Amino acid sequence: MTTTVETQIQDAEQEWLASWKRGPTRVRWSMLPLQVGDLAPDLDLIDSTGKKVRLSRFWSDSPALLIFWRHFGCSCGLERGALLKKEYPNYVISGAQVVVIGPGEPERSVAYAEKYGLPCPVLCDPSYTIYRAFDLLEGKPSQIMYNESEDLLRGEYEAGLKFSNACRESGLPAVDSPWQLPGEFIVDRRGVVRLAYRYQYCEDFPNPLVLLAALREAYQD
Repeated sequence: MTTTVETQIQDAEQEWLASWKRGPTRVRWSMLPLQVGDLAPDLDLIDSTGKKVRLSRFWSDSPALLIFWRHFGCSCGLERGALLKKEYPNYVISGAQVVVIGPGEPERSVAYAEKYGLPCPVLCDPSYTIYRAFDLLEGKPSQIMYNESEDLLRGEYEAGLKFSNACRESGLPAVDSPWQLPGEFIVDRRGVVRLAYRYQYCEDFPNPLVLLAALREAYQD
């Protein structure tokens, strides 16, 4: 019998293929994006238990590090997760609240976090509402598939289909949006953005020393 998580993964694979066929649509800003000094968008999200959580809960008492995941099936997410586990104790020592925001449903988010040992809460945004509120763009094939074959770089549908099948066989299905670029934001206790780091390519991980410096800065006011 197919479980809820398995069904969600299958649906998310179809979403990936549909998005691949469509191609990236948000590759530039139509107005000035959210930047340092702006108030962070404060919206309700669903946590991994299915409960509604106000985003400001994570910065009400201490600065927060918000980590927007690309999707729950990319190898760069596994690499960011491994780095996060190493970095996390230093963020805790700094007094920061760390939260991952991902595009999966609660059940799938829990399964992913448990499987890969994410050390912090995971919030769910399958509609990408908060991604858009923080002005995170989609990437072009050259930003996502830069180390892959030429047919993938050209965004050919058949190449994407073969890629999706290979990912499934490897045990890491291609899910959600293939184009979404990640980002990481430091928000201080007043809800002001102190660092806005938007990835330029899918493995453009921020230097943790920069994140820690921004967290120290966030405590100064």
